Amino acid sequence: MNDRSSATGVATAERAAAAVIPGAATAPGGRPGSRPGPGRPGGRAAALGPVALVVAGGLSVQFGSAVAVLLMPRAGALGVVTLRLAVAALVLLIVCRPKLRGHSRADWGTVLAFGAAMGGMNMLFYQAVDRIPLGAAVTLEVLGPLALSVVASRRLANLVWAGLALGGVALLSGGGFDRLDPAGAAYALGAGAMWAAYIVFSARTGRRFPQADGLALAMVVAAVLSLPLGVMEAGSKLLVPSTLGLGVLVALLSSVLPYTLELMALRRLPAPTFAILMSLEPAIAATAGFLVLDQALSTTDALAIALVIGASMGAVRSQARRVKARGRG
Repeated sequence: MNDRSSATGVATAERAAAAVIPGAATAPGGRPGSRPGPGRPGGRAAALGPVALVVAGGLSVQFGSAVAVLLMPRAGALGVVTLRLAVAALVLLIVCRPKLRGHSRADWGTVLAFGAAMGGMNMLFYQAVDRIPLGAAVTLEVLGPLALSVVASRRLANLVWAGLALGGVALLSGGGFDRLDPAGAAYALGAGAMWAAYIVFSARTGRRFPQADGLALAMVVAAVLSLPLGVMEAGSKLLVPSTLGLGVLVALLSSVLPYTLELMALRRLPAPTFAILMSLEPAIAATAGFLVLDQALSTTDALAIALVIGASMGAVRSQARRVKARGRG
């Protein structure tokens, strides 16, 4: 959902790009992200610091999603999406203050596509977690970026990781998605496809707009697209103070706080390492589902999630080695 500058803006774009494109992470100003080298001060503590930030960001995202599930009986899945996107758009507009002039028609087309992918990803994912456990939803969703990574690499070795991921999905479905709820599983897979599109258009938007101007504008597009659906589903319930307050909490936990933490981490952490850590999100989501929503996992479910996590890590490491080999050549 990374979203991404100022703090929240850059981190979200990098979160998406780094998930499948090693070397995509950049620090503010467009410089490649880096970590302290052997000769720099800080030692092991400096190396573990950014890892802790990424893990904290993942915890924030998934526990924010768990809070969103608790909010759904009040505002519905689409109402929660509207609250989250509207608050995030407002924060980004205030922080980034994007310029509206001087952009071409192609620039605006890219922003519209980016915003549509972002809105679709959020709406489909929240529909999924309204029907199936959070850990299962995130596991299915992460197949989108994983598939994009496999296709982009065009390496036979990555087909092994794809097969491992499919094995995990087969276990998760128990031989048929009726165990999960077919509609919920379909929504999660659709969210994964939107996540892959989101990654592609986030990279294009980053090339066309300075800082996070494009992200802020795309977030507004996503919020506007979700608004009619959210109003139709929740209506005046969106304005109930307690519901509005929880919606702000979801936006802060799922967007503002994690993207800020991840931006701080990306300044010192290589993108491949960052992407591998992001691959742990299905496990974090399953933990959040258990602790907050009392969604227990069976042994088979845990094994399925582990297979998908292993496939995602393997694909990232394979692609990172390929990039490193190119650099040496």
